[in-house]
Amino acid sequence: MKTDAEAEFRAFMASRWHRMLRTAHLLTGHHHDAEDLVQTALAKAYARWERVRRSDDPDAYVWRIMINANRDRLRVPRAREWLTNRFPEAAASERTDSITEHSALMAALARLPQRQRAVVVLRYLEDRSESEVAALLGTRVGTVRSHAARALRKLRAEPAVTGCDRGPAPSERSEAAQEGVRR
Repeated sequence: MKTDAEAEFRAFMASRWHRMLRTAHLLTGHHHDAEDLVQTALAKAYARWERVRRSDDPDAYVWRIMINANRDRLRVPRAREWLTNRFPEAAASERTDSITEHSALMAALARLPQRQRAVVVLRYLEDRSESEVAALLGTRVGTVRSHAARALRKLRAEPAVTGCDRGPAPSERSEAAQEGVRR
């Protein structure tokens, strides 16, 4: 029986690792912190695996563990920088635009309060519904909406973020394509 639960947990972990890591990276802003956060969440989920697998939505249960672990991580003061006598490697020049856009977005997300950042990451970058985000954060849908509105207002006020042009939205692209066909 124990090996069946272990195998089930391993399959669960393997299928969700990349998505959890992406979410954690957006929440923390650092790859190494994101890996630590996902490992912490999965370790806690493994310790409670029987309860997690019996829940209505195991994914939501584990995401909630990860969000709570991130909140707990922020409560503990710790050194965020390490002094070194070595310089980091130079960024590749052919990807500087995407690196600049990514850096601007990560910096803007880092300036948001923790709850607003969690709402933006879960709602828009994880593409979850308002009710899912509310359930994950343990709050009401109206609170999710207000946090999202405030966060988007702050992000839109960031000149570095608004300067990132990714082209027309998909609906605009289809309209432009239809316009080209009519001509």
